[in-house]
Amino acid sequence: MNIRRYALKSGSLNNMQIREEALPEPGPGEVQVAVKAIGLNFADVFAIWGLYKAAPKTEYTPGLEYAGVVEAVGDGVTTLHPGDKVMGVTRFGGYTTGLNIDARYVIPLPAGWDYAVGASYLVQTLTAYYGMSMLGNLQKGQTVLIHSVAGGVGLQALKIAKSYGCYVVGTVGNASKVDLALQTGCDRVLVRGADFEQELRSALNNRPLELVVDTVGGRYFTIPFRMLAPMGRLIAVGSSRYASVGNRPNVFHMLRHFLTRPKIDPQELPELNKGVFGFNLIYLYERADLMHQLLHELDGLNLAAPHVGQIFPFEKMHDAIRLFQSGKTVGKVVITTEKQ
Repeated sequence: MNIRRYALKSGSLNNMQIREEALPEPGPGEVQVAVKAIGLNFADVFAIWGLYKAAPKTEYTPGLEYAGVVEAVGDGVTTLHPGDKVMGVTRFGGYTTGLNIDARYVIPLPAGWDYAVGASYLVQTLTAYYGMSMLGNLQKGQTVLIHSVAGGVGLQALKIAKSYGCYVVGTVGNASKVDLALQTGCDRVLVRGADFEQELRSALNNRPLELVVDTVGGRYFTIPFRMLAPMGRLIAVGSSRYASVGNRPNVFHMLRHFLTRPKIDPQELPELNKGVFGFNLIYLYERADLMHQLLHELDGLNLAAPHVGQIFPFEKMHDAIRLFQSGKTVGKVVITTEKQ
């Protein structure tokens, strides 16, 4: 199978170039997938910039999730067959038109989903559910704050919270994203700005803030943490305020945010009676058993399909990433390898 893949050595988006090569037959326990759609994630941006510790130090192919069709299976694989439509996660290597991957990380595409939707589900939904359920101890009827609620992770977190009957306050970076969040079920949507603390207090209306999903950082971490109810939990899944548009990171922009980052004294936590959890889904990659457990639980929630916001052709990967960096996207940004 001949493939095209994006390869780079981290440091600059300009380093990422298309390579053409032959893909060998899948090994034992592997499947070969013809990739039809690729999902973008913020982790991809930081990996490309050389700021993601889990990324390889030598030349590699970025990308954490995809959807496609099985071309061949290796010895010992009995659950998947050539022609099966699938979606999957990978510890890098997703920016490609084909790959060989451990069959444990390949999931049948749900009926009625196209490849773009399939490439929008796994990373966002597992991130949201693992953070909220296993770390956040999400309970029925709680009050939840979700930052970047119109983004890929945010929309899935919102659906999960609403399936638990929670009251959800969401935040967005600009007013153009408010309608989508409201249509998806958010009870109140705040546009992040100078009056955030006052607006959040008003939106809560004396409800106890029991869970926060933070993707932004800075004051949008500090203010909700201060407002958390006793035994409340804040789950940090990212810090998008470090992002900027460009081939390389804006060093001065990042340094300013780093120097003003929130600081928590662990000796105060017993008195505050609240908690902070942080996690990175890629470090759970080797826990295939946990991934399947979480996916089984998610099936029981009957969530609506993820929202695909923008689709770019494979050759326009650089343009897609620059738009993604801007924070102007909603839902999932997807790359298609199929002719438009």
